[in-house]
Amino acid sequence: MSDDRFHIYDTTLRDGAQQQGLSLTVADKLAIARHLDTLGVGFIEGGWPGAIPKDTEFFKRARTELTLNNAQLAAFGSTRRPGLHAAEDPQVIMLRDSLAPVVTLVAKSHHRHVEKALKTTLRENLAMIADTIGFLRAGGQRVFLDAEHYFDGYLSDPHYAIEVVRTAMAAGADLVALCDTNGGMLPDQIAEIVSAAIASGARLGVHCHDDSACGVANTLAAVDAGATHVQGTANGYGERAGNANLFSVVAGLQLKKGFQVVSGDRLGEMSRISREISRIVNVPPDSHQPYVGASAFAHKAGLHASAVKVDPMLYQHIDPLLVGNDMKMIISEMAGRASVELKGRELGIDVTRDRAVIGRVAEQVKDMEARGYNFESADASFELLLRTALGEQHEYFTVSSWRVTVERDANGAVTSQASVKLTAQGSTTVAAGGGDSPVRALDNALRAALEETYPELAGLTRTEYRARVLEAPSAVTRVVLECADGDRVWSTVGVNQDVITASWEALEQAVTYCLLRAGRSAAPAACLVPAG
Repeated sequence: MSDDRFHIYDTTLRDGAQQQGLSLTVADKLAIARHLDTLGVGFIEGGWPGAIPKDTEFFKRARTELTLNNAQLAAFGSTRRPGLHAAEDPQVIMLRDSLAPVVTLVAKSHHRHVEKALKTTLRENLAMIADTIGFLRAGGQRVFLDAEHYFDGYLSDPHYAIEVVRTAMAAGADLVALCDTNGGMLPDQIAEIVSAAIASGARLGVHCHDDSACGVANTLAAVDAGATHVQGTANGYGERAGNANLFSVVAGLQLKKGFQVVSGDRLGEMSRISREISRIVNVPPDSHQPYVGASAFAHKAGLHASAVKVDPMLYQHIDPLLVGNDMKMIISEMAGRASVELKGRELGIDVTRDRAVIGRVAEQVKDMEARGYNFESADASFELLLRTALGEQHEYFTVSSWRVTVERDANGAVTSQASVKLTAQGSTTVAAGGGDSPVRALDNALRAALEETYPELAGLTRTEYRARVLEAPSAVTRVVLECADGDRVWSTVGVNQDVITASWEALEQAVTYCLLRAGRSAAPAACLVPAG
């Protein structure tokens, strides 16, 4: 396990799983735990054995299926029920029988919650805390206490909130994590209240929610005030507005405050781990997430690009490689010459010496975006445009004509048929294809016409199709087509007043880009993307 003097405690599998629309299988939880262990967190909270069947199964399977090199598993549960002894409470016994080396108990620390939610006395609540901690400690497990609603409770009755902390520590808890359960605190409040609890002599942690958009800031403020245990979730998952984002907390502690909370090489895995966990939970990654988001180091404004060209750190707070991320240039109507030059460099195309090309492409982008194109989400289209401007573009096929028909039969079933006439490598071909939509029928017809000449197109897959009607300057439809060839994903864009024509434009570019990536060569030809 990592240094016990400072804890990174992850609660994605329990508190994060409470996010609306997120449902984890046991296999999901095991996979996420492995990624978190790779990052180097100290503790992974696996769930509530005894209360939730999947969590009971998780701890059972973890004994034989989960090998952790850095982290320890923690089981979560509550203190005993009022009026029982801990040894008589089935839920507490299940925590013991989970065999987790650490148990995190949640306890009420707000007097109103004790009286209204638990329906017991303040004195009995303290007895529940002491009895449950003592029972689990006697069985050899470490115990952390989550003091629920601590900050709101302290503002209402500071004496009782502090007494909860003292009781837990006296009973043998390793630490007490103060919870901003409602997520409404601000950093100055967190710092003041943590400092007051530190004065009691306790070891403290913090568990913050993000309802005031201060989850990460509050966590860092608590550390400044003396907390040595921080809790959070991967990608900030959690109920309501989510929890403190553990990735931002770890990066902030290590890169901003100098805490060595994970080894440096593991920090470089953070962006990859963030994406992998997003994939497992089937929640689209937040591209604007600090540190690990795809847009965290993306530059769009021409002024920014000019500065970044001189020194990337003029508009970046850290080197993105430290967290396994990359700087990205966004091409749009805001792009200037520097944006085009840097984007070309990102794509492996050196245009530094051809100032005239850089200027023409920058103006072409602005003109096309004014007509509805958007290269921000279509890197492949921009690369084709740039290579064309440099005279590098190749024409792999020339389309003479295409047509598509849509038919609805008597049973209401709708099908599409398409035909394409084109010339490739000197041979003219007419091919047909069908599908459940006009775009799919055109895709199949185009592939059928090219499959013998370019067999590598068999690996091309269409992964996403997006269409949007734009009102300015005239009513047109923008289609963005995302494709993949097994090891890379790219997008192309088409614009036209007719949605099928816009789709064809994006499709033709996608096939062209696939052949370009495959290293195919052909005679130089005219632009395959719309001219400026």
